[in-house]
Amino acid sequence: MSNMKKISNKKPIGKDEKIMKVVFTILVTVFALICLFPFLLLISSSFMSEKEILTEGYKLIPNKISFSAYEFLGSNIKNLLNAYKTTLTIAFVGTLLGLWLMSMAGYVLCRKDFKYRNQISFFIYFTTLFSGGLIPSYILMVNGLGLKDNIWSLILPGLMSPWSIFLMRNFMKSIPDSLYESAAIDGAGDFKIYWKIFIPLSKPSLATIGLFLTLGYWNEWYNAMLYIQSANKYPLQYFLQKIVSQANVQLLVQQGLSINVGDLPSESIKMATAVVAIGPIILVYPFVQKYFVSGLTIGAVKG
Repeated sequence: MSNMKKISNKKPIGKDEKIMKVVFTILVTVFALICLFPFLLLISSSFMSEKEILTEGYKLIPNKISFSAYEFLGSNIKNLLNAYKTTLTIAFVGTLLGLWLMSMAGYVLCRKDFKYRNQISFFIYFTTLFSGGLIPSYILMVNGLGLKDNIWSLILPGLMSPWSIFLMRNFMKSIPDSLYESAAIDGAGDFKIYWKIFIPLSKPSLATIGLFLTLGYWNEWYNAMLYIQSANKYPLQYFLQKIVSQANVQLLVQQGLSINVGDLPSESIKMATAVVAIGPIILVYPFVQKYFVSGLTIGAVKG
């Protein structure tokens, strides 16, 4: 009888609703294919020969699969692996350290019993309007901190951002004060309340900021151009940029690489480097996707 009641209580789907579902399914599918097309074109073009790209342009299905671009990248596999190691290191260390510092800053600034929270918030906001500039930053990193050709010169500049601090602060404001007060009554200190209550409840905001930090460190190349001199310390993006700029006949002859001039991958290597660069970072997004929207919207709206 209970099953019969459940079936009878179900609202029948009307004809118009069925049509709308079909239409929206088709539209979403078409939109997904449109978004997927550039990525598929990128992958297929990386397997095209240079002659085919110059004569027929980029296309989804190459006439003949060529691995010349990947062979060119693999010719310097040691430095490529070192670049991956450097990028993974700065992304891992920078993301964890940045999340720790910005979450602590957000926790302090969201507390109403902190006397100088408005003044400190203003100083943080002030840095979004004005900056010291390139020369003072370079002098600070090289002469002041002595980080020339040091991996920390790639981590420290992107460690904290005002936008992320305010996002974390606004998200933590949505956590009821009663939780803080009850924990304080039970004898918990500020750091224990921050670690045991606010951090577990701030997973959406942490995932959002962590994704931004990881992407920023993964795409790092500018600071490497300024501060890094040793080739074995190049991050991935800067190393690939130098590989692309060096893909010419003269350099190949100097290095003694056995690659035909007609198959010189000056165009396809751009696609291959993009595939090598974006492949691993795509794996990170699915783990934070469920937190991303809530962390971004709640932290941005609450004020």
